[in-house]
Amino acid sequence: MAEKVYYHNENIRKMVFASMFAAMMAVGAYIRIPVPVSPVPITLQILFILMAGAMLGARWGTISAIVYLLLGIAGLPVFSGGGSGLGMFFGPTGGYLFGFVLGAFVTGFLCDRYGNSRFHLNVLFMFAGLIFIYVLGILQLINIANLSIAESVAIGLVPYIPGDVLKLLAGAFIASRYSI
Repeated sequence: MAEKVYYHNENIRKMVFASMFAAMMAVGAYIRIPVPVSPVPITLQILFILMAGAMLGARWGTISAIVYLLLGIAGLPVFSGGGSGLGMFFGPTGGYLFGFVLGAFVTGFLCDRYGNSRFHLNVLFMFAGLIFIYVLGILQLINIANLSIAESVAIGLVPYIPGDVLKLLAGAFIASRYSI
């Protein structure tokens, strides 16, 4: 019986943290820096997506990203610039939104399998998750804006690399120091 209670409490704890990460993703969307050459702004969402995957694992990290997206679909202004609704998934930032789920899952899967207590491994795992976010975002830009691959990479990846590297390093440091 004690094992069952412990498992139940652990799930509640993960649920609470998944909810908190979903809320931080929403707050991260409001910290927004427009990029003159791109329809995609710089936000802090990447930091919280990757940290959710690393700290909560594949299951709960993915759930936190899905909860965030469902809040936006339901009409709450949680997407970048206060956007909401299903239509956001069909615009230029839609691929990144889909990528958030995959990025959290990949990061969480790798951390579940190999652990998240070492900084250098967290960097690699979060980088893997970030690649999936970028790929889906760039594919959406190619599709929606009718751009070439080179043009999509130029406006959907290159301007974000310095900031995302800093976010990734900060997230890897935090995840390696504090386990949930």
